[in-house]
Amino acid sequence: MKKIIATTNAPAAIGPYSQAIEVNGMLFVSGQIPIDPATGEFVSGGIKEQTAQSFKNIKAILAEAGLTMDNVVKTTVLLASIMDFGEMNDVYASQFEGTFPARSAFAVKDLPKGALVEIEVIAAR
Repeated sequence: MKKIIATTNAPAAIGPYSQAIEVNGMLFVSGQIPIDPATGEFVSGGIKEQTAQSFKNIKAILAEAGLTMDNVVKTTVLLASIMDFGEMNDVYASQFEGTFPARSAFAVKDLPKGALVEIEVIAAR
C-alpha cells in the first residue's frame, strides 16, 4: 500500500504529482527545485545556493517521513548546464556523512521555472 508524504516545509507540488510516495519501506521523493517554501520563490544566488535549497527541501520531506539523508540510497541530479557540475558537486558532497548513495547526474535542456538544478532521491527504511 502506498502512502503520500507531504509537508509545508517544502514547496507544494506544482503539478499533478506528490512530494513523495512511500511503499514497502522505500520513499520516492519527487524532484526538488530550489524554491524556498516560505516565499514560494527561488533562493537568490547561483548553483551553490540553488543546490543547497533543493537539499533543504529534500531533508524536509525525508523528515516528514521520519527519515534522514542517511536513508538515501539513490539520487538523480538534473542540471541546466553541465558547467555547473563542479560547484553542485561541492554542495552535494557536504550533504552526506559516511557513504554516498548511488547517483546519476546529467544536463537537460530546461528545468521547471528556469531552475539551475533539480534533485530527486530514493530512500529506504
